[in-house]
Amino acid sequence: MRAPTQVWFITPVLWDIDSFLRLRTRLIPLVGGIPELAGTRPCFVVIDDSAGLDQAATGLGIFSDTTVIRPPFNLGHQRALVYGLRTMSSRIREDDIVVTLDADGEDQPEDLPRLLTPLIGEDNHRRRLVVAWRTKRHESLSFKILYKIFRLLFRTATGTVINSGNYAAYRGWIVRNVLSHPYFDLCYSSSLVTLGMDLHYVPCSRGVRYAGRSRMNYFRLIMHGFRMLMPFLDRIAVRALVVFSLIFALALVGTLAVLGVRLFTDLAVPGWATYTLLLIFIASLMAVADALILFAVFVQSYGLLLRGLEWLDDAATREASHRPS
Repeated sequence: MRAPTQVWFITPVLWDIDSFLRLRTRLIPLVGGIPELAGTRPCFVVIDDSAGLDQAATGLGIFSDTTVIRPPFNLGHQRALVYGLRTMSSRIREDDIVVTLDADGEDQPEDLPRLLTPLIGEDNHRRRLVVAWRTKRHESLSFKILYKIFRLLFRTATGTVINSGNYAAYRGWIVRNVLSHPYFDLCYSSSLVTLGMDLHYVPCSRGVRYAGRSRMNYFRLIMHGFRMLMPFLDRIAVRALVVFSLIFALALVGTLAVLGVRLFTDLAVPGWATYTLLLIFIASLMAVADALILFAVFVQSYGLLLRGLEWLDDAATREASHRPS
C-alpha cells in the first residue's frame, strides 16, 4: 500500500521561536481543511539559524511533528533554507509536498490552499513550482523607494522582474533532484525562477510580522539584492555583451568617419581629432575586452545552468512514457 502524501514545512528561524509556534498553530488546521490532504499530518522543519544558541529552539523537541536542524554557524535565511532542504532530502519522498516560508508571519498561512491547488489538482506535478507573487508590502517609505530602485536596476540588468521570496510549494522530487544545483548556494528565491521548471505564480500580499522587528537593515538588503542577481549571470552577460558590442560598433563608425574626413575631403580636421581617435580606440579596446570577459562569464554560467538538467528531462520523459495510462 502506497504511503500517503506528506506535507513538509521548512522554515528558517533566528531568535524567533514564538513566531514559529504561532505559525505552526495556524498551519495545522489549514492542512486538515484541504480535502485532498485529509488525514495528512504536516511535518515541520525548523532551521535554527542561531547555530544552537537559542535555548527556546530546544523546547521544540516536545512536538513529535517538528524537527530542529542546527547549522554550525549563522547562514542567513536564504542559505539556511537550502541547508535545511538538503539535510532533509533523504527523508522527503518524491511525491511529498514541500512548502518553504518565513516563520515571522509575513508569509501568510491563509494563502497556503491557493499555493497547493496547482500541485494537487492533477496526477503529476513533480516538476511544478508554485511561488507566491508579492502584491502588497507593509514597509517604510524609504524601504519602498529603495525597493523600487532595486527592481528597476534588476530589470535593466536581467530583463525580468523578481517579486517573490521564500514562500513556495513543490513536490519532493525537486528537493531530491534539483536543490543540489549550485545556483541555490547563491540565492534560493531567485534560483527557483531561473531553472526553467514548470513555474506558477500565485498573487499573495505580504502579511504583518507576528512579533518583534525585522533584522533586515540596508546593508543586508543590498547584499541580498546582489545575491539575487547572481543566478542571472548568463542573462546579465548577454545583455552587457550586446551593449559593449554596440559601443565597439559606434567607436568603429566614429573612427572611420574621422579618417574619411581627414583623407578624402578638403575639410579641416581640428587638432583635437587625434585625441578623439585615441579615445575612441581606447573605448573600442575596452569594449572588446569586456565583451570577451562577459562571453566567458556567459559560457561558465550557462554551463552551470545546464549541468545535469538534460538528464533529468530525459528521465522525466522516460518515466512518463512508461507510466500506465
